[in-house]
Amino acid sequence: MESLQLATRIAQILDKKKAHSLKVLKVEDLTALTDYFVIATGSSTTQVRSLAEEVEFQMEQEGVKTLRSEGFESKSWVLLDYGSVIVHVFYPEAREFYDLDHLWADGEEVQIDFEDEI
Repeated sequence: MESLQLATRIAQILDKKKAHSLKVLKVEDLTALTDYFVIATGSSTTQVRSLAEEVEFQMEQEGVKTLRSEGFESKSWVLLDYGSVIVHVFYPEAREFYDLDHLWADGEEVQIDFEDEI
């Protein structure tokens, strides 16, 4: 799956599960780590975990495996690494504290059409 298509699909999964403040940033020109960040917020630690688990489950159903994950124990920030796309699911205070939106503000925000499910 191509990077933008993967980022878009993950954003759609998160949107369908009611993630808040959903953002897709194109960062391929800013870092060698990845092409896109998908950043989302859950309203509770339970929702943070649920959002991350749903992304992993849906992606695995589509044949895309998570390369690594971190944060399931803390449930305040779960990171899912898909190589060309890194997913960050935050609890509100953690998102504010780490402020990836500001840190990667030079990234290009990608507009996602949530009406067009893949």
